[in-house]
Amino acid sequence: MGAQGHDAERDDAQEHDQMKPQGEKERFLDRQENVDRLLWGVTIVGVLALLVDFFFHRHTYHPVERLWGFYGIFGDVATIVLVQLAKLLRKLVMRDEDYYESD
Repeated sequence: MGAQGHDAERDDAQEHDQMKPQGEKERFLDRQENVDRLLWGVTIVGVLALLVDFFFHRHTYHPVERLWGFYGIFGDVATIVLVQLAKLLRKLVMRDEDYYESD
């Protein structure tokens, strides 16, 4: 990433700090470096889980389960489908902001 990318990140961080309410305690995920560490950790765990697929025999019930990385791919697809369904459901059941306010 070039110098312009770092300047843009610094500007975003400063803007984020200005948006935070005064006196609010900084949380773990408020710092970009902690978010990056978390994402790297999740990525490493996912890659290790895929590599384990080479070394252990699985007792499968359906032929598609024998595909390399099936459970990881299935989990990712299921998560994406659930998020999309939740977005759709939100549009169906969402109320106006002042729905519960009495006039």
